Amino acid sequence: MNKKVRLQDLGLKDFKDTWDYQELLFKGVLETKIANRKENKVSPTENFFLFVAHPHVYTLGKSGDLSHLLLNEKQLIEKKAVFYKINRGGDITYHGPGQIVGYPILDLDNFFTDIHKYLRFLEEVIILTLKEYGLKAERSPGETGVWLDVNTSFARKICALGVRASRWVTMHGFALNVNTNLGYFDHIIPCGIRGKSVTSLNVELNQEVVNETEVKNKLLKHFATLFEAEFISDPQ
Repeated sequence: MNKKVRLQDLGLKDFKDTWDYQELLFKGVLETKIANRKENKVSPTENFFLFVAHPHVYTLGKSGDLSHLLLNEKQLIEKKAVFYKINRGGDITYHGPGQIVGYPILDLDNFFTDIHKYLRFLEEVIILTLKEYGLKAERSPGETGVWLDVNTSFARKICALGVRASRWVTMHGFALNVNTNLGYFDHIIPCGIRGKSVTSLNVELNQEVVNETEVKNKLLKHFATLFEAEFISDPQ
């Protein structure tokens, strides 16, 4: 099993360009697995972890409800935002500057073949990272992602999750609000969940700006521990 993960930080990058790049990496890993099976050989499959931030974009999962987008085409243009219906699970969410998006493209045969466990581990990476900032983050029963003040009238989501998997190869991932303009969430029903708000790390810490490089390093530390992974820098 190959537990080395090639780390790439793409900076601020267009959502569609990044989606295409994810698909390219995802397809490459799948092709290796299929070739191994056909030829009865074992060639190591690669794993990738992409950090990125996107210009303003709304994305709707394959089973999501379009009515949860509250803007029409003209209003999207006015907000300098775009919209895509994509092939991950989950409903609608927002991506934008100040948000740390992580896309692990892993062959889970290198780690463990359990999608439920995979999602819980991604949540745990976020929970442990936020704990280092003095925040008690939790899971909310029946609602994927990471929340604060669960089971209270002040429940608010700080990180969204949505993944796709085929033959145990994953893509898409998590979006952690760090220095995010939360006003953009007012134009959707986030993840299709009514009556609950969204928050960001800088808001919770009452700071104008949180150091995003520091947050990324903490995320990688906890990811490496939970997945028993070794990161290899693979700059773009």
